[in-house]
Amino acid sequence: MTRFDPSGPLRGSLRPPSDKSISHRAALIAAMGEGGTMIEGYLDAADTRSTLAAVEALGARVEGGDDSLSSQLRVHGVGLRGAESADIDVGNAGTLLRLLPGWLAGQEGEDWVLDGDESIRRRPVDRIAAPLRQMGARLKCREDRLPPLRIEGEPLCGLTYEMPIASAQVKSCLLFAGLLAEGETRVVEPAPSRDHTERMLAAAGAAIESVDVGDAVGPETSPGRVVTVQPAERLEPEPITVPADISSAAFFIVAALLVPGSEVVLEEVGVNPTRTGLLAILARMGAAVEVEDERGVGGEPVASLRVRSGPLCATEVGGAEIPLAIDELPLVALAACFAEGTTVVRDAEELRRKESDRIETVTAALRALGGEVEPTPDGMVIEGSGALRGGAIESYGDHRIAMLGAVAGLASREGVEVHGMEAAAVSYPGFEADLRSLLGG
Repeated sequence: MTRFDPSGPLRGSLRPPSDKSISHRAALIAAMGEGGTMIEGYLDAADTRSTLAAVEALGARVEGGDDSLSSQLRVHGVGLRGAESADIDVGNAGTLLRLLPGWLAGQEGEDWVLDGDESIRRRPVDRIAAPLRQMGARLKCREDRLPPLRIEGEPLCGLTYEMPIASAQVKSCLLFAGLLAEGETRVVEPAPSRDHTERMLAAAGAAIESVDVGDAVGPETSPGRVVTVQPAERLEPEPITVPADISSAAFFIVAALLVPGSEVVLEEVGVNPTRTGLLAILARMGAAVEVEDERGVGGEPVASLRVRSGPLCATEVGGAEIPLAIDELPLVALAACFAEGTTVVRDAEELRRKESDRIETVTAALRALGGEVEPTPDGMVIEGSGALRGGAIESYGDHRIAMLGAVAGLASREGVEVHGMEAAAVSYPGFEADLRSLLGG
């Protein structure tokens, strides 16, 4: 149990840890490549260590990683069709579980088993298994939807797949499979999701095209997007620089908004337009967040974010902005508890498929702290009261719920005890130390 008491203002600046989504993809695409690929700023966290261990098990060689995991790595790839048969422990890394099968499924004559911890065994894989099987993949999983996942490499055929829900993980899995398939593969998204995979594959020489299609895909999900990839013989990744993770920065953004008198600057944060939904939502709520010194680094836009505390008002969140803020929606709910009015989050059923059922866990956590929150099948309704009492919450092994509890504690009247705070190490091992640095501790 870790306690977070009400605090004075947050002050100062820091660089949040490197982006987890980009780090996962960088290691996988480097492993698919020919020769060595330099990755600068690779995230040192439990999830991303699982990805490095996975690519090494497949035959890639990683230089620069040791017990302290240098942020600068060189990954010597095995090529698109050179992965060796292995049992892969994905740990708690849902991104790895859902992206890796796309690469492996088309490699004939090899087989793999992907498994992980207790939490990962509750995370469904049917959303990748179904379209991969349509391409000719041979997959077996528990109850036809849960890990362990067995993959036997088979020839694949391209397909056009209309995604019922926008998901960058499902999209990326199918794009990886499309590199090894016969004929083109088209993924139709009802709304744009994060596009790091497309950017990195294009930089590695893949023939990939992304086209926005307005509201032609669905009546309430404008604008949709179609991503097309052609089969490839080889990838030659360029050096990859990983910016700071806006999903990690989000905890400090919301903390600074909620604790009176705060002003913080978060440096070198990735502001890819497919990841900045939180900033747009908070702007509607009246948040004082300024984007400064925006520039491009390694194919991704980065900037400094200056955040000042201030009053918030309620908003509605849904439709096309959900995939642009999916990991930050728990923090939207926390901020809404302090806002004036009723905030509604809808179209977010994807939250039920995260490290925990985040609709249920966020609702339970905020209620335990005095918040007025009602779950819905695809979201939440939050009645803002301008404050939270405090209390105790359980993280359920979910890193984002643990860190949400810490932020809530700083802004609450009585403080918050977080049971299972160690879960934060999945994405942010240094979270508590960085938080203390902004509190003068």
